[in-house]
Amino acid sequence: MDTVFLQYDQVGLDAQYDLRARVPDTAYHLRFRETESARVRGALTCRLDLAYGAHAGERLDVFPADRRGAPALVFIHGGYWRGSDKSDASYMAPDFVAAGVTVVTVNYALAPVVAMDEIVRQNRAALAWVWRNAATLGIDRDRIHVAGHSAGGHLTAMMLATDWAAFDADLPRDLVKGACALSGIYDLEPIRLSFLNADVRLDRESARRNSPIHLAPHCAAPLILSVGALETEEYHRQEARFAAAWRAHLPALDIVAAPDCHHYNIVPWFGRAGTALFEAMHRLIGPAG
Repeated sequence: MDTVFLQYDQVGLDAQYDLRARVPDTAYHLRFRETESARVRGALTCRLDLAYGAHAGERLDVFPADRRGAPALVFIHGGYWRGSDKSDASYMAPDFVAAGVTVVTVNYALAPVVAMDEIVRQNRAALAWVWRNAATLGIDRDRIHVAGHSAGGHLTAMMLATDWAAFDADLPRDLVKGACALSGIYDLEPIRLSFLNADVRLDRESARRNSPIHLAPHCAAPLILSVGALETEEYHRQEARFAAAWRAHLPALDIVAAPDCHHYNIVPWFGRAGTALFEAMHRLIGPAG
């Protein structure tokens, strides 16, 4: 057996990241997030497709809380940087909005049209736009939080690793006040070596500079990590190694278990009031008033 990463040969490594093949009812979960998200957009007050940049992919949706000056939760969708859309993430908004939190869901251009460096830059630009437009959006710009799933978990960690003053001198160092990464990917080297790289197109250098495991946070924001109990060994390894690398740099890094969750049902669990993950994020954000 020729190993390509850790103990995995090519077939084994690809299987660790081929998540649709591992969840028998994947099609149901994908349909659910689309139909439920469409229902939510019809039921909640929302502002859709606001431009935060010139690229067609640089758009975001806002689901406002019912009071001005609310804290904000910016959610970054997954899809291995090559698929999915903010419109698939609306379904996680209602219970946060009901708790007094304005939810912002972010789009970004996808691979292979753009490279990883540009995907990271666009998400930074989205957060900068939210901070600058906080008054118009009715949010408190000093209470911006970030969460993301899968590739969005990776991008969430990259936001914490951002030197905001270097990105734009007007931005505060602590732009992000807290974060939650769900089923995140923090080391891109196995992605570079897997079937996914046909679209993501990482080389060794771009994989390393965009891997949070090799970086450090630029702010003292508390961080929540969670991975579904039913996810692959690689996803659990990614979380464990990242937590070990970053714990010494942050005031709080909490791991919240997600029992009975796999890659496709952890987001609705995160968005459901009463679950351990929702309540942990709600405590991190703090009271709406």
